[in-house]
Order: sequence, then C-alpha cells, then structure tokens
Amino acid sequence: MSETLAPRRRDHERPAGIPLVRASNVRKNYGPIEVLKGITLDVHAGEVMCLLGPSGSGKSTFLRCINHLETIDGGRISFNGELIGYVQRKDRIYEMNRREVAHQRRGIGMVFQRFNLFPNMTALENITVAPMGIGKIPKQVAIAAARDLLDRVGLSAQANKHPAQLSGGQQQRVAIARALAMEPKLMLFDEPTSALDPELVGDVLDVMQRLAASGMTMIVVTHEIGFARGVADRVVFMDGGVVVESGPPREVLEKPQNPRTQAFLESVM
Repeated sequence: MSETLAPRRRDHERPAGIPLVRASNVRKNYGPIEVLKGITLDVHAGEVMCLLGPSGSGKSTFLRCINHLETIDGGRISFNGELIGYVQRKDRIYEMNRREVAHQRRGIGMVFQRFNLFPNMTALENITVAPMGIGKIPKQVAIAAARDLLDRVGLSAQANKHPAQLSGGQQQRVAIARALAMEPKLMLFDEPTSALDPELVGDVLDVMQRLAASGMTMIVVTHEIGFARGVADRVVFMDGGVVVESGPPREVLEKPQNPRTQAFLESVM
C-alpha cells in the first residue's frame, strides 16, 4: 500500500454527538488470563479508527466483543445507543438470546482474516444468502444488489465463480461485499490483509479506502501503517490489553509519546 495516501478529510477531528460505538471499561478474561483490562473508547458515525499493536495485545478480542462474538466480563459496549449483547432490566444486566443478538448484528458488518466464504456457493450466492435468509429480501432484488456490490469491489466478472477459483485478494473482496450486503452502519475489519500474499494486499486496501471515503464508520485492526496514516481519523495503539496511546495519525505515527508505541513503530516501519 502506498505510503502517500491522501487523508480522507482535511483534518481528523471527531464529529460531535452521541458515539455510534461506546466502550466503557471493557474487560475480558480467558480463564485466569485478563486479555482486556478496561478498554474505554468512543467511535462516532463516519469515523475510521485503526487499532495497532503487537500480537496478543487484545485488538482482535476487542473487535469481536463489539459484535458479541465474544462475551465481556466487565464494562459495557453500546452500539447506536443500545447495549450490545445484553439488556438492562432495572439494576441488572442479562445476556440476550441468539435471535436478539443476531438482530443487533444486522447493523454491524465484519470482515475476518480468513475470508470465511461458503466454499459450495458462488461469489454471488455468498453475498445474497444473508439478505435473502435473514433480511427476507426477494431473490431478484438481492441478486441485483449483490451484482452492484461485486462491481463496487471490482469483481463483476467473478460473480459465478466459487471461492476455490478466486485468489485470496478476490475472496477477501467478496467477503467485504458480503458484509456490505446487509447495509451495516459499522464495518469491523480484523487484519483483513494478514492472510494475503503481498501483491494482493493493495486491491483489498483500495476497496477499504474507497469505503472509508464513502463515509462508512470503520474499526480496523491492521499492521498496514500506510493505510492507517492515509485513511484513519484516529489511531489507537494497544498493548497488554490496554490503550497505550490514541490520537490523530499524524500525532501517533509521527510523534508518538509513549516509549512502547515508539518501539513498536520502529519495529514495523
């Protein structure tokens, strides 16, 4: 990815108003190991946040907690003003059932490291399955929308191919189109280029850049420093389950204040 991407906006000031995502003192344990140690972050509509940090810092776990793929052991996460995965009744909080959680997730798209496409379905079918099955969208409407999404990610000619017939980069772009098919308000990306050969990374990042430019709210776990510098409104550096440093890309990437951030960036840049 080019290191000279133009910023998406002239500045990186966060918009005012109620955050689309609000995480307050979020904690997560795996047995005796505390993976998240009190994460507090806000993400506003239209904002692009990039999460950086070494492996094991809690970035992917935090991302999975946002759409309740992982339960949390403390704190709260809200999306669009509602608790994610839980409901509060009087002074107690209860976990939602699967159907309620699935309904909440319709507003959140997620793209994983390993594409997670259905191998027995074509690219077009992978994109239409959720709108038709969950959204109850008529077949022809779903197909037309899917073809439009494939065009947006540059894969119009690959509509009838199965995942095994596509390159890794093409599969990831299909995965992005699939996530967009439910018209989410928020897109989560969990190291979307980490499983790709280097020559395939650029096409995926280009799709993500154009998606950010369209105004989509995005939280991206990535090691692509050029993407973070050119596209993010805010960069958050995590280590050891905590937020070490947060701010505009120009500040965090070019003038990091924390020694741990400085050491990490020196190792990857």
